[in-house]
Amino acid sequence: MSGKILSIDELREERARLCEEGKRLVFTNGCFDILHVGHVRYLQSARELGDALLVAINSDRSVRELKGAERPVMNEQERAEILAALSAVDYVTIFDDISPRSLIAELLPDVLVKGGDYNLNEIHGREEVERAGGRVLSLPFIEGASTSSVIERIKRSDEY
Repeated sequence: MSGKILSIDELREERARLCEEGKRLVFTNGCFDILHVGHVRYLQSARELGDALLVAINSDRSVRELKGAERPVMNEQERAEILAALSAVDYVTIFDDISPRSLIAELLPDVLVKGGDYNLNEIHGREEVERAGGRVLSLPFIEGASTSSVIERIKRSDEY
C-alpha cells in the first residue's frame, strides 16, 4: 500500500507536522468511484490552493448508502491506490461516515474544497473550517465529466 494512504491516526500526526511547518492543508472528499478527467482537473486545481492535498474517500459501505447497491464500481482500496498515484494528491484516507464533517472538524484544514456541483452552503464542514479561519471553495464543475455519465456511456456501448 502506498505511503500516501494514511489512517486517521497517521493523519492527525501529519496535520500537526504541517501546522508546525506553517504549511497549508487542502481537504476534499468524495466517492471517486471511477476516476475521470473531471476528477483529475479538479484535484490539480485543489492542490494549487495549498502545500498539501488530502483526499478523503467514502468507504464502500458509505458509497452504497449514498449511491445505491450497484456502487461502488471500484473497491475502497483500489480507489485509494489510484488517487494516491496522482502527483497532485499528497494524502488519501478512507472514512466510513456518510458525511466527512467529523473528520474535517478534527483536522481543521486551511482550505476545504468541493466540486462546482456543490453550493457553499451544502459543503459539510464549512462552518468548522470558517470558524477556524480557513477558506471554503467550490471549484468549477467540468460539464459532462461525472462518474454517472461515464457509467451511462459504458451501458450504452453494451447495447451495440
